[in-house]
Amino acid sequence: LKVRVVRSSPPSSQFKATFQESYQVYKRYQMVIHKDPPDKPTINQVRLVPVSFEDPQFKSSFNQSATLFAKYQMSVHKDTPPDCGENEFTRFLCDSPLEAEHAPNGPECGYGSFHQQYWLDGKIIAVGVIDILPYCVSSVYLYYDPDFAFLSLGVYSALR
Repeated sequence: LKVRVVRSSPPSSQFKATFQESYQVYKRYQMVIHKDPPDKPTINQVRLVPVSFEDPQFKSSFNQSATLFAKYQMSVHKDTPPDCGENEFTRFLCDSPLEAEHAPNGPECGYGSFHQQYWLDGKIIAVGVIDILPYCVSSVYLYYDPDFAFLSLGVYSALR
């Protein structure tokens, strides 16, 4: 048995060279020990989209997000279709009193309200509505496709 300590932050050349192999060991461990499904979302399947009708990513995914919200509300919370229409979705999860701000010493994405979208096979399967503030991240709401409840996306989102 040979044990190596490699610097992960900032990533050393050894870390970079063994990253994929380490990731595969981690993924196998998660599947065997924690019973994670092999298709559990990964970091490159998560998009942080500013809540703004001016933002092209937000606009292009709005209908898909609103449809997913309605499916979630009707399945999980037993809402009726009029209770979770596009206007209700916009009022509840898109209209925010926070104004977007890009401070020079702040995060690259800036401060404000965001939809953290979880994508799988080209479709959104969950959305975490979050506010990124100077000293915290506030989780406002999470909704997901009930067909993917087995992925425990609420737990995954909270840990992420």
